[in-house]
Amino acid sequence: MLRYLSSGESHGKGLTAIVEGLPSNMPVSVEGINRMLSERQQGKGRGGRMAIEKDSVEVIAGVRGGYTLGSPLCLYIKNRDWDNWKDIMECQGTPLAGEPLTRPRPGHADLAGAIKYNHRDIRNVLERASARETAVRTAVGAVALQMLSFFDIAVDGKLVSVAGTLLSEDPAVRAQQMEKAVVAARQSGDTIGGVLEVRAWGLPPGLGSYAHYDRKMDGRLAAALMSIQGIKGVEIGMGFRASELLGSQVHDEIFFDKENGYLRKTNNAGGLEGGVTNGSPLTVRCALKPIPTLSKPLDSVDMDTKEGVKAGFERSDVCALEAALVVAKASAAWVIAAEVAEKFGGDSLGEMQANYNNYIKYVRTR
Repeated sequence: MLRYLSSGESHGKGLTAIVEGLPSNMPVSVEGINRMLSERQQGKGRGGRMAIEKDSVEVIAGVRGGYTLGSPLCLYIKNRDWDNWKDIMECQGTPLAGEPLTRPRPGHADLAGAIKYNHRDIRNVLERASARETAVRTAVGAVALQMLSFFDIAVDGKLVSVAGTLLSEDPAVRAQQMEKAVVAARQSGDTIGGVLEVRAWGLPPGLGSYAHYDRKMDGRLAAALMSIQGIKGVEIGMGFRASELLGSQVHDEIFFDKENGYLRKTNNAGGLEGGVTNGSPLTVRCALKPIPTLSKPLDSVDMDTKEGVKAGFERSDVCALEAALVVAKASAAWVIAAEVAEKFGGDSLGEMQANYNNYIKYVRTR
């Protein structure tokens, strides 16, 4: 089983992940992980934090000579901003920590989290609820992508829309559209979201399950993507539009030829049928809501006095759509890698590849 556990706060010393279940003898490129971490920090509308952090990963354990050992992998990303926050982060409940934060932001985990864990200071909530956590999630996904490359599986994606405006396929025009939307939101003290799309290529049929509700590939993908901070909707393939059409307009007809085997001329299902991959490219779209930290704060209530106040504000982004795309690709890659590990399980990369190759031979004879 491929799984991981992450730890760390937004302004703490750093972020850590323990990854379990990777096969042995798999090369791990730190440069490749760092490249994806850098991509997560780019994009229109990012805030001042990105000028401070320059994320890079340190592999603490589980790798020797550049290859996995089969034991748990430990990844660590240092928070450079820790030096600016350590007095506050280390001195909870003392004068050095300053006044507790008691003005929850609408749309954030502040209020519900403080109630759930009985915190007076909502910093105890926002530090972990922060999207800063996605840095280590991206690192884990980057490792998953490296594993998938040995099975000829690739994951990419694109931005679909920002603040309700469809984005051009032309990179230059798309950049102009993003800049215009971000500038308008920043000038009004607001934030914006959008829609992104993740695609995966080379998936063999048979990943996932139709027989177990908790092992359906679409369910696992939706859970992973919905857990990204700010994602409020996920659709696969045609998604919600399928509800408006006739069955004859939705379902992908099946054909067969001797060279390619079973094939489809359309992919409205997005590569998944009954919770199982069908061999077509996987297509998933995610809706990202506007960031809940506004420089022109919304109305809220002070948790101590119960008086009406403006919500708290800390340094934040105006738009994180491009960063969210990187995180979504990483999260989807992790789910796919977990399914590959489950389907073609083996203790070493060579054993997994042998199992995979045997399965592909079987599929071609069906």
